[in-house]
Amino acid sequence: MRHRYLVYLRRFLLAGISFLLLPLLFYGWLCLQRPPQTNLEQALFDGIVYKRIASSIPRPVMTHIVTIDLTTPGIKALVTPGVKTLDDGETRAQTTSEFLSKFKLQLAVNASYFHNFYEKTPWDYYPHSGDVVNPIGEAISNGIRYSQPEKYWFVLCISTTNGARILKSEKCPEGTAQGVAGSQILVDRGQSAISDLGNDKPYPRVAVAVNREGTELWLIAVDGKQLFYSEGVAIAELTKIILDLGAYTALNIDGGGSTTLVMATDGKPKVLNAPIHTRVPMRERPVANHLGFYTLPIKKPLSRAERS
Repeated sequence: MRHRYLVYLRRFLLAGISFLLLPLLFYGWLCLQRPPQTNLEQALFDGIVYKRIASSIPRPVMTHIVTIDLTTPGIKALVTPGVKTLDDGETRAQTTSEFLSKFKLQLAVNASYFHNFYEKTPWDYYPHSGDVVNPIGEAISNGIRYSQPEKYWFVLCISTTNGARILKSEKCPEGTAQGVAGSQILVDRGQSAISDLGNDKPYPRVAVAVNREGTELWLIAVDGKQLFYSEGVAIAELTKIILDLGAYTALNIDGGGSTTLVMATDGKPKVLNAPIHTRVPMRERPVANHLGFYTLPIKKPLSRAERS
């Protein structure tokens, strides 16, 4: 009888330990799915080059930079369209991967700040995909404005001819095809434009920048909130990264757990950075809207047989 009791006790303890270890094992597996902490530079598509920078000073940081040549034939931007069945200023949340797949894009990043939002536990948060949310500031998709300008929220505007501008105003000009708002101008006329850094702490960040001619656009995403992997950057550090690119203007857009950069691989989304939503690594947050790009595959050089 005592022997049977001990057997049951061991089984119970083993089951309890296994139950407690499973979440830790799953978390560890998710951490292994993050991009490696190595430097990388490669052309993703025609006119689009991706660079990953891993640094350890003054803290671990993973920075992702996409350079887009807007003069490349075939490149076209797209901001998440509004929803006709909803009121003006409302959209339905979706992840960046869902946006990329739905519109068959080659590259996409999260865009506008939004509300309503809360994050309590991995199962108690808002929004889920499909929930109604409100982008903050102006949002334009295919020439249609579905979110109105707001005071002190600045805008990235992409024209019908693919010219990009970041304006120190709340509204894009007539003839804008795609537009999204951000919270802060980081670079203006090639110089730092930041001030009031009293609460400037490391954090996941996303920014968009353009050159003086409006022919080149950069997407900058920095991972954060992940100890020993990437703890993020302060606004001043983000601005320095952008200035080193040679950008003429730059705009801070939604970061934090929204930070997600995705590309298409064989028609399927591949996350290039390490998002962290509800403290779960590689989990994407459904957000209000996104900035995506269509482009063509990289042109391969002709073989000797093709040239002859």
